Amino acid sequence: MAKAYWIAFYKSIKNPDQFAAYAKIAPPAIQAAGGKFLIRGMPAKTYELGMNQRVVMIEFDSLEKAVAAHDTPGYQEALRVLGDAVERDLRIVEGMN
Repeated sequence: MAKAYWIAFYKSIKNPDQFAAYAKIAPPAIQAAGGKFLIRGMPAKTYELGMNQRVVMIEFDSLEKAVAAHDTPGYQEALRVLGDAVERDLRIVEGMN
């Protein structure tokens, strides 16, 4: 079974305090759902049309677990706390075997 990944690109953080509150509760909720953080931070280098924006990548054992993690009550609460504090692009991508 192929692993799956959440990949988030943060275009802007409009409210750092609200984002910090989200950052305290989201990781435990994601980890409780089986997520393993692989990347959290700014790019070391960008190429082509790459933008210098925060990137987060989280690994899950399957696509089903990645989707289920997003829908857990714990992560939904984290999203409620986050509100409109950030502008980001979150994708769930299935890995290759």
